Amino acid sequence: MSRTSQADKRRTLNAQKITEAAIELADSQGIEALSMRKLATQLGVTAMSIYNHVANKDDLLSLMLDHVVSEFERPQIKGDWQETMRRRAHSMRQAFLRHPWAPPLLISTITNGEQTMRDTDATLGCLINAGFTYAAADWARNAIDSHIYGYTMQELNFPVEPDEYKAAAAHYLPMIEKSDFPYLHGATLALVNGEYDGVTQFDFGLNLLLEGLARQLQSGQLS
Repeated sequence: MSRTSQADKRRTLNAQKITEAAIELADSQGIEALSMRKLATQLGVTAMSIYNHVANKDDLLSLMLDHVVSEFERPQIKGDWQETMRRRAHSMRQAFLRHPWAPPLLISTITNGEQTMRDTDATLGCLINAGFTYAAADWARNAIDSHIYGYTMQELNFPVEPDEYKAAAAHYLPMIEKSDFPYLHGATLALVNGEYDGVTQFDFGLNLLLEGLARQLQSGQLS
């Protein structure tokens, strides 16, 4: 690359471009592959050029996580709180499937990015305007988010693909003695026989949470 081309790239470089390139790298190669040197190579600039826009790798990770949160559908403050929370939950899951490196970092990192704060503020606002107290709104948000994180992380890391469940069940069935494990044997046999596909349902847990919260809110326990 010519000196002129490198100079042009340095002049047009900004935090947004760096963040987007870092996310692309993490999505394709995993977060472990992300380094300032590799990112600089991808951008066609020197590593020092990146430090003119982000302070360090932790700063870059915060920007990346904030960008992922910007992909969540932000709840409407007023209206059907269950529907808007359901839409946010599905958008979170889809964002995590696009960026599988993000969930473990988001649950282990305190970030104060603008998008993250706006998501939290809107989510709390939706619940508080529905009648939840501040404390109950925070509890409800954490319960819903825990389901989304837990389900998606299991979905991303489960060692068997959904279309392989039946074959895996057939493989392990002879090892599950009915006399020792009657219910596990029965569930595995049901999967082998095609009575169900073994795929857990995201909406099953989400609906349990939303409907349970709605009942408690109606009874006055959360308001």
